[in-house]
Amino acid sequence: MAAGKPTPTDSLSFCLAQLTAAAGEGLGGVKDTATNETPLGRALLALRTRHVKAAGGIERFRARGGLLPLLALLRRASAAGPAPSEAGPGSAPSSVESAASAGPTPSSGSTPSVASLSTSSPPARLRKTLDLALSILANCCTEGACRAEVRRLGGILPLVTILQCVKTDSIQNRTARALGNLAMEPESCRAIHSAGAVPLLVESLTACQDSQCRQSVVRAIRNLADSPQHRLALAQQGAVRPLAELLATVPDPALTLALVRALLELSRGCSRACAEQLSLGGGLSPLVSLASHPKKAVREATILILANLCAQGLVRPALGNAGGVEVLLGELQRRRSPSGASPASQQPLVRAVCLLCREAINRARLRDAGGLELLMGLLRDPRASTWHPRVVAALVGFLYDTGALGRLQALGLVPLLAGQLCGEAGDEEEEGREAASWDFPEERTPERVEAGSFQSLRSWLISEGYVAGPGDISPDRFPECCPLPPPAAEPTSPAPGPALLRTPRALRSLGRSPAALEEPWGREGPALLLLSRFSQAPDPSGALVTGPALCGLLAYVTGAPGPPSPRALRILARLTCNPACLEAFVRSYGAALLRAWLVLGVAPDDWPTLRARPLSRHSQHRELGEMLLQNLTVQAESPFGVGALTHLLLSGSPEDRVACALTLPFICRKPSLWRRLLLDQGGLRVLLAALTRPAPHPLFLFFAADSLFCLQGLASPTATPALPRAVPGDREVPSPCLYEPLLGPAPTPAPDLHFLLDSGLQLPAQRAASSTASPFFRALLAGSFAEAHMDLVPLRGLSPSAAWPILHHLHGCRGCGASLGPIPPPGQPLLGSEAEEALEAAGRFLLPGLEEELEEAVGHIHLGPQGGPESVGQVFRLGRPRLAAHCARWTLGPERCPRKRALALVGLVEAAGDPRMRWL
Repeated sequence: MAAGKPTPTDSLSFCLAQLTAAAGEGLGGVKDTATNETPLGRALLALRTRHVKAAGGIERFRARGGLLPLLALLRRASAAGPAPSEAGPGSAPSSVESAASAGPTPSSGSTPSVASLSTSSPPARLRKTLDLALSILANCCTEGACRAEVRRLGGILPLVTILQCVKTDSIQNRTARALGNLAMEPESCRAIHSAGAVPLLVESLTACQDSQCRQSVVRAIRNLADSPQHRLALAQQGAVRPLAELLATVPDPALTLALVRALLELSRGCSRACAEQLSLGGGLSPLVSLASHPKKAVREATILILANLCAQGLVRPALGNAGGVEVLLGELQRRRSPSGASPASQQPLVRAVCLLCREAINRARLRDAGGLELLMGLLRDPRASTWHPRVVAALVGFLYDTGALGRLQALGLVPLLAGQLCGEAGDEEEEGREAASWDFPEERTPERVEAGSFQSLRSWLISEGYVAGPGDISPDRFPECCPLPPPAAEPTSPAPGPALLRTPRALRSLGRSPAALEEPWGREGPALLLLSRFSQAPDPSGALVTGPALCGLLAYVTGAPGPPSPRALRILARLTCNPACLEAFVRSYGAALLRAWLVLGVAPDDWPTLRARPLSRHSQHRELGEMLLQNLTVQAESPFGVGALTHLLLSGSPEDRVACALTLPFICRKPSLWRRLLLDQGGLRVLLAALTRPAPHPLFLFFAADSLFCLQGLASPTATPALPRAVPGDREVPSPCLYEPLLGPAPTPAPDLHFLLDSGLQLPAQRAASSTASPFFRALLAGSFAEAHMDLVPLRGLSPSAAWPILHHLHGCRGCGASLGPIPPPGQPLLGSEAEEALEAAGRFLLPGLEEELEEAVGHIHLGPQGGPESVGQVFRLGRPRLAAHCARWTLGPERCPRKRALALVGLVEAAGDPRMRWL
């Protein structure tokens, strides 16, 4: 009968009653085991194995008030031992203290067995009781509501006291597990830090030998690293070094995973203390080894730890010696493969690889491991645009590595750098002073915090002798955060000519020598520094004097929101003064681009659609452009330049010959030189012939119009193109009309002839006047043709509007305005119009005077003030030599803006390509 009854411990109420009684009487209770200890032990065991583990058991235990006696039981245990220090990091917040004092007071009848807890090994009976109570509490703290209740009841301080007093591995394990679960709440985490648990956890980690206990302590430390402040506090209290030492000595796989997970949390935003302890604990080599661990969780966590460590310059050389460069580079290459990870997972590795470029020893390893190709791949990838500024700043580290620079140039770095000058700034966070290069001696300034890039720059200036000491240069002259420090001065290239590095007067206020002490160092600073280094090569033409590179430099100079860096101006001046770059400027249309962009203010994006651009600094840009073109003129008119241009024009490829002929008017001022090259040796003929072929450059027609305009200025510096003569119709008092008297109701004299048009209209005429006006009409009206005896003479293929100026001209009208009648207004096509019909009829009827008058009328209407560049092609299509000359004068007129000249030339070229233009 007794066997069929449930045991008392099956009831949660019975277990809670035993727990409450034990909490009031003390851990020991009476010494009679049968009446006190055995029911408590059985109740705790039932709570842990049955009630708490059941579905919803933790919630029922909390709702029935089980946490209060459970914490009271633990508080009695902690009361016997020394309490944690209340000063410094171990001080308990007032809420914890008040909660602790709110617990039950031990009865006077408690046995003194509680005092045994202050020893390192309590009796087995009490140890078992503590084990069970702590296990129940740890299980309950896996739920958020219980964690909040434990914190409210002041349960954190007793746990810290037990951790301090009881050194048994099992109790340390369960206490650390409970603290680790509580640390999942930010409020509890702060309370645990304030209670001084961190030093005790570190001590337990070094003292205990049980793997489970170590894992619980490591997990507690990991959960306590929930914020930058807490991570720094853990590192400063020595929590990192024992983790690193265990990582180097313990082969336990489960513990290894716990260690790398903890180190990953502690190394987020890696502090100096964290990096120092991890290095001193011998953790770098084990971490590098674990990067190839077969378990993915260990491998990925380890790689992120290595990436986080790169934020500290002091550890990067040692990390490189341990093989970290190859590991991080290989992982980034794997993730960037087509089957690799997403771009977001690449970000910490990109940052780490870029930081590794700050030390020479790591740069050598990175270069040998294919890092340059990887960085170039990042620069080419538009999906990695937010990392581009960081990558360019990293490449500055190779500034004086000739081999690396040559490789980077061969990989196409220069146009990418030019494109970075005006790109959008990335969202990368700025690095602190701890990330500065460890190749420079560390400096500490107690009175103010300086950016790492500034301290590196100052060290460089002192080492090179540009300043005497740290006090000679203030960080106020430099931005507090910049990717990498620029050298203070650039090596000077050999002087190529008398016009070396002349600075426009309007731009001299932008910087003074030594340049690096005055120049701004913005986001474009690294790219400009690298471009400047490339420009100092003996022959930089192959990399820098190209369309993309020049466009990038000019876009920066003209489009920077503030004054451009003087370094950009020196790059352009250095290139234009280098004789080795002359042919490259000619081949790439660089001289024409300089004139168009700087002097004329027309960028490639402005053609053919005009875009509104600020003109606040246009005069400065014009002065800069004229200076750069003058530099090229000095090179072109030197004996070397004359030989180079002659070779290009006579022996170069067809493309080179066209480019040379187009560029000559921009850079040749000596009449003997440009006449010989353009006229005697056929340069002008080459240029004109190229107009009807496919354009070799997007701005070719714009350049060609400007080149022809400059050539006209060279040939006739004081002459102005003649405009079409004024027609009588434009005069205030037109000439009298001699034909109108024949049109009235009582014509005087009476007409003796009528011309019949195809439309049936009959126009009166005088036979004698018509016969004397033209040989055609003399033969028709006074010869042996039948029309000589007809009073109604048909004129075929003639509309009334086209016939009107002919009848006026036959009767002696000159300048009466009749020639304006068939001319359509500007904007309407001339081909197929009545104006073309009238011109054709004037030629057919042998009326050269009327032809000239009609052409003058067309010119003044379509090429006058009301006409635009689109009218030039329309007029040219009429196929009249005199009108073609007028079109050329309009196109090259000094009063035209460069854009209109170019648009007119486009119209002329399109008209010349029309199959109907057979007269050309």
